[in-house]
Amino acid sequence: MPSFLDPLAGFGVSFRTIFKKTMTESYPEHPHPVARRFHGRHQLNRHPDGLEKCIGCELCAWACPADAIYVQGSQNTEDARFSPGERYGSVYQINYLRCILCGLCVEACPTRALTMTNEYELADTTRASLIYEKGDLLAPLLPGMEAPPHGMRLGDDERAYYLGAGLVSATNTSGGGAESAAGQEGGS
Repeated sequence: MPSFLDPLAGFGVSFRTIFKKTMTESYPEHPHPVARRFHGRHQLNRHPDGLEKCIGCELCAWACPADAIYVQGSQNTEDARFSPGERYGSVYQINYLRCILCGLCVEACPTRALTMTNEYELADTTRASLIYEKGDLLAPLLPGMEAPPHGMRLGDDERAYYLGAGLVSATNTSGGGAESAAGQEGGS
C-alpha cells in the first residue's frame, strides 16, 4: 500500500464517527442505575428493635483477602447491651483504599450483619475519609427502633431473639414445633 494513503487510513475512525449521534451522559445530575446485585459500600445491619447484628466474631476480617477490615469485639453486659449475644463489635473499620469489593466478608458473616449496598460513589478528597468507622457503616435507625445500648426486646433468650419471638412462641404452644418435627423426620 502506498505511503500517501496512510493519513487517510488514520482518519478513517474520525470519518466513520463524525456523522453519528453523540451520546452525552449527565452523570452527577442523573446517576446511571446499577445492576440489582451490584457490590457497593458495606452496611452493618440491625435487628428490628435497634440492636446491632454484629457479634464481633472477626470472621469478616479473616475472610478479607485485602486485609481491609478491622474488628475488635467486646463483651456485652446487662447494663450496656449492643447486640443480643455475649459479644458485639466495639470497633469496626473498613479501609476502602484497600477494599476490592469482592463480597467475601459478607459470605463469612454468620449473622448476616454485614451486607453490601448499591452505593458506588466512594471517592473522596482525603485518604483518612476513606476509612469508614462503625458509625459510618451502621444502618440508620428506622421508626420503632431504639438506639443501643438497651435490653433485648424480641425475646427472653438469644435463641428466641434470632428466630423471632412470635415464631418461637407459636411453635412452643403447638407442642414441640419445628424441633420435634425435625427429630421425627430424621428418626423415621
